[in-house]
Amino acid sequence: MQVVISQVASVPTLIFDEVDVGIGGRVAEVIGHMLKQLGQRYQVLCITHLPQVASCGEQHWQVSKREEKKRVVSRITPLDAEQRVLEIARMLGGAELTQTTRQHAAEMLEMNRATP
Repeated sequence: MQVVISQVASVPTLIFDEVDVGIGGRVAEVIGHMLKQLGQRYQVLCITHLPQVASCGEQHWQVSKREEKKRVVSRITPLDAEQRVLEIARMLGGAELTQTTRQHAAEMLEMNRATP
């Protein structure tokens, strides 16, 4: 719906929070590609937990929270190419990264770089 609305909107930035709620697999991949297409005309910020969506972005930031001195502190870290592979691998496979999840993450990123 947001893709259709954005075609008549006059806003320079679109923000999607938890765009992946209730979806997965192929649908997540389609959503990721739609967001990538929107990114050709607008600045798109998207919060996601799915590697299919995250791997479609041009840039990737990791948001983390932890407690410091009885306060919750949030950090936003821009990821370089290698860190991005590791983050997508973590999203795919969980806490323990294997060579297979790293290869799959690198493949996802490479495929999405080639897709307009």
